[in-house]
Amino acid sequence: MKPIVVVAHDEFTDATVEEDVLSAIGATVLYPRNLTTPEAIEAAIEADALIVARQKVPGELLSRLRRCRIVSRAGTGVDNIDVGAATKYGIWVTNVPDYSVDEVSTHAIALLLAYVRRIPRLVEMTRQGIWDSMLVRPLERLAGQYLGVLGFGRIGRAVAKKGIGLGLAVTAHDPFVDAASMQEMGVRSVDFETILRTSDFLTLHMPLSNATHHIIDAKALPLMKPTAFLINTARGGLVDENALLCAVESGTIAGAALDALLAEPPPLDDPLLRDERIMITPHIGWYSEASGRDMRAWSAQEVVRVLSGERPRYPVNQIEYDCDRQKSSKND
Repeated sequence: MKPIVVVAHDEFTDATVEEDVLSAIGATVLYPRNLTTPEAIEAAIEADALIVARQKVPGELLSRLRRCRIVSRAGTGVDNIDVGAATKYGIWVTNVPDYSVDEVSTHAIALLLAYVRRIPRLVEMTRQGIWDSMLVRPLERLAGQYLGVLGFGRIGRAVAKKGIGLGLAVTAHDPFVDAASMQEMGVRSVDFETILRTSDFLTLHMPLSNATHHIIDAKALPLMKPTAFLINTARGGLVDENALLCAVESGTIAGAALDALLAEPPPLDDPLLRDERIMITPHIGWYSEASGRDMRAWSAQEVVRVLSGERPRYPVNQIEYDCDRQKSSKND
């Protein structure tokens, strides 16, 4: 019997990339684009695998999946998937942590440079016929300023490398990475409070979890320099947006650039959109044509591995027992 794979992402218009990869195992690919309609849920219940982007996969749905052996996240963060429930029911959860390292790190640096050189303001002034560069004074030299990297995984390391190339002094904080590994790259390891106090630019590159939720909040922001600039191209929940808005409006910090928000898209009356000291881009840091193809193909490859009896390349959880036996006991 051919395996059934449900592809649920609404960012793309077809599932041709996934179909090409999954043809290696003769899979039947269903593409409901979401997991919210009764038809999509019924398809998922009978599927051998799910591929999802931002679609939520709660424990209640996982408990109803009769045959599913893997939920493959086409992307990095897995906070939209109940990983604990998946583990309970013998379902692998995987992600693709390295598909957009260059894109996200480049976007973070681009936001930093746009702020340093006041690019959005200068473009708008020129469009209005205002030809006076002194209106954006003071501009400080970039080289020699401090870039703080909060989270030193693949993307954090790429940002650090690019920052060093621009002449920035780079520090980093990550409790899971030893100082020697950072030092090899020319990066100084510091504690959380120190990175807040010393960074001219603080960029976030960590997953969203209970430990990192609102890591930048009303307690952290006052520790930063009044000239500091915050950049978040990771997950919206890392930043307490109300506290950030208050900090910018009060001059506690100079500004921020956000490519990830708690609510996406934000409501048009969101005060974050009205403050010109806060730049917001529509969660596009991950995107290039190449990264989009890689994300989709690599997430499908994880399905091929698991349905072929292999271990996934990037497991988020660990399944140490026979999946079919667990499924049988779940449905008894």
